Amino acid sequence: MTDSNEPAASNVDPHARWKFMRDVLVFESKLALNNLHNFFQIPVTLAVAAFDLVFKGREEGERFYKLLEWGRTIDDSIDIYSVIEHREKSLNKNYTVDAVVARIESVIVKEYEKGGTAASVKQAVDKAFDGMQAKTGPHVEKATDAIRSATDKLQEKLQNLGRPPPQ
Repeated sequence: MTDSNEPAASNVDPHARWKFMRDVLVFESKLALNNLHNFFQIPVTLAVAAFDLVFKGREEGERFYKLLEWGRTIDDSIDIYSVIEHREKSLNKNYTVDAVVARIESVIVKEYEKGGTAASVKQAVDKAFDGMQAKTGPHVEKATDAIRSATDKLQEKLQNLGRPPPQ
C-alpha cells in the first residue's frame, strides 16, 4: 500500500536527490568563494580609490574602475546562482539596489537644484522611501502569511516526527 502523499513513481527523477545535494554543495562553495573575494575586494578597492584621488591617472578613477572590471569578471566567473538558471527569474527591476539608489539620488538632486536645505532634502528622501514602502505593503502581508504557513507546517512535521504512523 502506498502513501497518498508520495508522488507517482513514473514522475520522479531517480537522480533528483543527488542533483539537489550537488546544487547545495556547489552553491555553498560559490557563496564562500564570493565572500572571500568580497573580503579582499573591499579594502583593496578603498585603497585604490584613495590612491586614485591622490595620484591622478589619465582619467579620474582609472585604477579603481579597472579593479571593478576585474571584480566583475571574477563575480561572473563564480556565477553564484547558476544552479537555478533554469528557473524563471522574478527580479523586480524597480527594487534593485541600483534602482533605490537612483531614486534617492534623483530626489536629492532635485532638492539641491531647487536650493533646498538639508532639512528639505531629508524630508524629500523620507517621502521617496514612504512611497516605495506604500507600494510594497500588500506584498509584505502575503510574504508574512506564507512564512507563517510554512512555519506552522514545519512545526507540525517536527511534532509528528517521533510518533508512529497512523494505522
